Amino acid sequence: MPFEDSPSKTECSAPPETGQKQRLRLAALRQIPLHGGAEKCVKSSVRRLACALAAAGLVYGGEWAVLGTGYTLRIERHEADGAQVRLYLNGGFVELPATAVARFEADEPKPVTVTAEPADLVGDAARRYGLPAGFLRSVAKAESGLRADAVSPKGAVGIMQLMPATARALGADPTDPQENVEAGTRYLSQLLLKYKDDPYQVRKALAAYNAGPGAVERYQGVPPYRETVEYVERVIKQAGLGQ
Repeated sequence: MPFEDSPSKTECSAPPETGQKQRLRLAALRQIPLHGGAEKCVKSSVRRLACALAAAGLVYGGEWAVLGTGYTLRIERHEADGAQVRLYLNGGFVELPATAVARFEADEPKPVTVTAEPADLVGDAARRYGLPAGFLRSVAKAESGLRADAVSPKGAVGIMQLMPATARALGADPTDPQENVEAGTRYLSQLLLKYKDDPYQVRKALAAYNAGPGAVERYQGVPPYRETVEYVERVIKQAGLGQ
């Protein structure tokens, strides 16, 4: 449940990172220097997404940069400059050697079936953002049990349990399953980018999604809130990343 650094009442010690974290490390991203707003939470940088969602239920993505590693990065546009290529996303940009990008693909608006099942929405979002489907599905299950009508006692809404303020910052309607999954997945992807060089990348990203990036910064890792610690361990276990 992403929210504004609201800690749980109960505290306990966070367990150490397991060796299985390498299975989820986004190897291509570890080599990407971030500039400008691209390393920040998407709090103020995704408002354009709302404008690109048509009333008929269209999903807009700009274009895809397909890296040589097979990782796909959703971007707004790109610029080539000799041996370097600049990829613009979320108010900032990343620079890569031109040889690191295999190709660019247009991302045409695609109609979304109104009756799409939450699991299908999560699977589609995982593909669009280059995340392991099992990992994102485990996050959605831990958040809401894949229920679009889920509302937490703290007010988090929908499949990815977006707090209203977070949903507004992401330009999403949290009561719309498609927009909820899209915004939650984008937010989680940005958190993984934020901690891309950290040995505890996955755990920190999950903790930040649950308790807020501020709490992770304050404790320099998973904050010792029982809810957050149990949440991180539950996702890791369900995704098959723990021992």
